[in-house]
Amino acid sequence: MNLMQFQKAINYKFKNMTILKEALTHKSLKKSTHNERLEFLGDAVLDLIIGEYLFYKFPTSPEGELSKMRAAMVNEKSLSKIARYLQMGEVLYISQSEEANLGREKDSILSNAFEAVLGAIYLESNLEEVREIAIPLFEKIFPKIDLKHLFYDHKTSLQEITQALFGVIPEYKLIDSKGPDHNKEFIMAVYIDNKEYAIASGKSKKVAEQSCAKIALEMIESNSKKGDR
Repeated sequence: MNLMQFQKAINYKFKNMTILKEALTHKSLKKSTHNERLEFLGDAVLDLIIGEYLFYKFPTSPEGELSKMRAAMVNEKSLSKIARYLQMGEVLYISQSEEANLGREKDSILSNAFEAVLGAIYLESNLEEVREIAIPLFEKIFPKIDLKHLFYDHKTSLQEITQALFGVIPEYKLIDSKGPDHNKEFIMAVYIDNKEYAIASGKSKKVAEQSCAKIALEMIESNSKKGDR
């Protein structure tokens, strides 16, 4: 994919190609201009657009639910999904060392670049233009936008179930971590009443814990169904 094809993918043609290139330039290149400032701006613009979108889409939802949905939509994992859909990794400007570290596939680099592009569009056009680009992308990647599908806290659900069934709360333990500091992977395990229920890995301890909780919930549900037979 080249820059012309990328502009077609986002349905926007830049008047100033310099600002697009800046939005796609990672700081690892150590150039005088990179995308961190545009990412800062795009982050603020996106918060407003998604906040407004949810405000009108869910007119009876309380502030707490709206905040959770917005957080789920604009977090690193969600934005990197959109960036991958747009094949942004192919048009990024990154250093050779970052290339060797698979930087084009990193959630953090992809999500920041997506926000930077939105910031660049906002600067040379307006908020409405960004809205018309961003909202269809979110609706494409997340066809079911509601609290249930966007935000499911497996850890909270597991704690509620284990307290009800066993009178205890889950305990999470770090089993191992591997990889360089900039790309670590954490391996966590969850124990319920001193019994190991699941082991899972993730790019952060929290992500790995959520994965553990999901597996444990499925195991408890499966055991419950067997007991009903």
